[in-house]
Amino acid sequence: MGIHYDYKSTKSAKLMEKQAKRERKLAEKKAKRLAKEGPKKDDNKHKALDASKPITLDFLTNPNKE
Repeated sequence: MGIHYDYKSTKSAKLMEKQAKRERKLAEKKAKRLAKEGPKKDDNKHKALDASKPITLDFLTNPNKE
């Protein structure tokens, strides 16, 4: 019968340990995945147009623009 007293008294501690273990595993997986991918680069970012410059026909049709 002593096991029943032990179970209730240690239940919260065991749950906290499980949660900490789960979070630690997730953090390790995330770190491993980020290390595998390497640094991210934002090449898909589009430059916003400067509002002070007027939009000309040359600007719209120039194929060699930046």
